[in-house]
Amino acid sequence: MIEGFNFRVILEYMPLFLEGLRNTFLISFASIFLAIITGIIACAGRLSQWKVIRAIAIVYIESIRSTPLLVQIYFFYFGLPTLGIRIPELQTGILALMLNSGAYIAEIVRAGITSVPNGQIEAGVSSGLSYYQRMRFLILPQALGVTIPPLLGQAIVLVKDSSLLSLISVAELTRCGQMLTSERFMPTEGFFTVAFFYLCIYFCLHSLATWSQKKLIFREEY
Repeated sequence: MIEGFNFRVILEYMPLFLEGLRNTFLISFASIFLAIITGIIACAGRLSQWKVIRAIAIVYIESIRSTPLLVQIYFFYFGLPTLGIRIPELQTGILALMLNSGAYIAEIVRAGITSVPNGQIEAGVSSGLSYYQRMRFLILPQALGVTIPPLLGQAIVLVKDSSLLSLISVAELTRCGQMLTSERFMPTEGFFTVAFFYLCIYFCLHSLATWSQKKLIFREEY
């Protein structure tokens, strides 16, 4: 089998794969950055005391989490133009990844906030701290250590999910493998290279997640 594997073709298409790797990185970085902002806003809405805002946040979170990402991508790519809203493929992909990951990040942030013991919150209230002071000085610092590892896990999921954007012709890693396969009919070489680059990205993010668990989580000293 190894004799039939053509490394020369991989080297020939390496500039294309490096371009796809760069696009995957940029798409993932932009999507996770916007998803964190979206998730924090959705989390704040879900924890809001206003019923209308809380209902909107719940509808957004539950509707996104209960439908496949591929369906959401197709909806934005094919559905929005029928409504008169036309967005380029790249922006459509970032929008879909942002909204999808934002719903999960909202639940991650909410879990981190609600993990703070009620006794500490009551102590902050008795000390005269306002709601925003309690969030800034008491709740969020403790929630940070809880949420960072799952946030990095969600970032890993987002990077892998970005491969679905190849179905709408976004020039990321998987699309490069498809192009090599269609031009040379060498799916083994094409998707082996794609898998190799995704493994590299995964181990980098996994190492970062492992480091954060050792360094960034607030732990009690015994």
